[in-house]
Amino acid sequence: MEPKYVWQEVADAITEEIKAGRPPVGGRLPNERELAAQHGVALNTIRRAVRELRERGLVATLPNKGTFVVRAEPEGGE
Repeated sequence: MEPKYVWQEVADAITEEIKAGRPPVGGRLPNERELAAQHGVALNTIRRAVRELRERGLVATLPNKGTFVVRAEPEGGE
């Protein structure tokens, strides 16, 4: 197993949750503080993980609204 940064592990965990339909496409992710508490990491780690999810094409963030699931599988079928 390749070593990973914590933000990568968190992004992978959230990716698996999205693939399982939690939350479904169109659904909103918990806010950053809630995600940090759920995964036991710092806010900056969550911010980097969410940026990775955006780069994977799984979520889109609307300022002052939240981060929403836009697809259940990463672009390129990771």
